[in-house]
Amino acid sequence: MENLKIKNQTFEEIKHIDEKGVEFWYARELQIVLDYKEWRKFDGVIEKAKIACKNSSVNYLEHFVEADKMVQIGSGAKRVQRDYKLSRYACYLIAQNGDSRKK
Repeated sequence: MENLKIKNQTFEEIKHIDEKGVEFWYARELQIVLDYKEWRKFDGVIEKAKIACKNSSVNYLEHFVEADKMVQIGSGAKRVQRDYKLSRYACYLIAQNGDSRKK
């Protein structure tokens, strides 16, 4: 149900602000808004966006910050789930390097 709620939100509606007032987006939420069903496919787009960032002589580590979190799985156990805190520029690069058939 949470995924459906996020899917119907806009890019600006999923924006977060950290304690220093810096805006960021979580990759897992952006994945849903951009209509990617599988993380592995979206993670590939993120990797392409990182390369584009490096190729523009920008430090990608400032725009793609790892933000892994522990999540509970069906058995009650917990595992690490990869996520990123993305800058606006990182989100732009992801959109540019994504599936052109997606709106």
